[in-house]
Amino acid sequence: MNAVEVVESFWRDVWNARNPAAVDEYVVEDFVITNAGQRIEGRENFKRWIAAFLAQVHDFELEVLETFQNHDGSRVASRWRVHGRNNGVLGTEPDGRPISFTGTAVWEVREDGKLVHNHVERASWELFQRLTTAPA
Repeated sequence: MNAVEVVESFWRDVWNARNPAAVDEYVVEDFVITNAGQRIEGRENFKRWIAAFLAQVHDFELEVLETFQNHDGSRVASRWRVHGRNNGVLGTEPDGRPISFTGTAVWEVREDGKLVHNHVERASWELFQRLTTAPA
């Protein structure tokens, strides 16, 4: 499996399957995710972070827009869009409204296909604005 396939399998088996336990198959024990400038260290902490996020978005679905890797497969970039229903994401009232936001992830991938580090940026501010503005 090449590095792009590893990342896209991760999206499918962890996020879209809503199965944080599947992280064990993909990431190293000392995995790090850097999200909005905050580091979450360790595979178990990463699984808890995923579970907490999934709890905030009912009917969570991650749509991969594009994924590509550098020349040796040690870095993978992926653009994606999340769809679902609001269950308190970003500290908002869990009103069940449909939500959608985009993001980008840059992964460090080891030669054996294990994921080592993920840098994530998502359109959180834009989502927060939509959720806290009264519908027209």
